[in-house]
Amino acid sequence: MVGIVLVSHSWKIAEGIKDLALEMAQGFEGIRCAAGLEDKTIGTDPVRIMEAIQDVDSGDGVVVLADLGSGVISAEMAIDMLEGSVKVQLADAPIVEGAVIAAVEASIGSPFEKVLEETEKTREFHKIQS
Repeated sequence: MVGIVLVSHSWKIAEGIKDLALEMAQGFEGIRCAAGLEDKTIGTDPVRIMEAIQDVDSGDGVVVLADLGSGVISAEMAIDMLEGSVKVQLADAPIVEGAVIAAVEASIGSPFEKVLEETEKTREFHKIQS
């Protein structure tokens, strides 16, 4: 099953997003937060992100979602540190909408490419119809 890692500067934000995603994909257990620093203060840590990716990897791939600039940089560093040992991709998607769709797709057994594709489609979601 495809795993998901949420990278945020804020532990509280990531945990909230995880809760929402799991509400929509009940029973799914393949999602981890790599958020904040070890003491739960604001920040990102490539080593913690790398460890979360390894933890959630079942061999089917891992989709990573990140919040802001340095979170993206830290996620990219973590992926580089894995040196290709895990099939992993940082999704170009909003973290909240992307996490919900990724969790739903992963929970129904969609393959990595489909989870990533549907997650990245959330960039096009319109919240207000004109």
